[in-house]
Amino acid sequence: MPDSSVNAIKNDALIGRNFYLDLGGEKIYLTGVSGLDMEMDVVEVNQNLPNGKQVHLKILGGGLKAPTFTVTRIAPIDAEKDPIWQWFKEIRTKGMSAANREKERKSGSVVIYDTELNEVARFNFVNSWPSKIATSDLSSDSNEAIKETITLNCEFIDKVK
Repeated sequence: MPDSSVNAIKNDALIGRNFYLDLGGEKIYLTGVSGLDMEMDVVEVNQNLPNGKQVHLKILGGGLKAPTFTVTRIAPIDAEKDPIWQWFKEIRTKGMSAANREKERKSGSVVIYDTELNEVARFNFVNSWPSKIATSDLSSDSNEAIKETITLNCEFIDKVK
């Protein structure tokens, strides 16, 4: 009889290999994602007690920090027709205003799925906007596709699945 402790993991591991960016219903296929961080502000308080002993406390500060994350993809052939480039250029050219907040910022998800194309995880983000697009290095002796890394600022990220 096999030892059941050998098979202690009851579920398959979550493999971060199959994923895409869902930006307002538009799927943008990616080669990488980083910075899906959810972090709270921490305030450190140091006090001296009457007996001279020091006390160090860490308490919740102002709440959640506004996250920044990056997505990497194969560079589009035509930037003029690409929704991320259009979005980036619109903000770069016109700036951002409180009046156009709904148009300039977008909410969406980073969706992770398994090899059978079943959704296994989802990170929703709120009110994002692109602040940077970086193009990979170019080399005449390379056969690699050109990639872009897009920095997205948002107000909130939550893992919902």
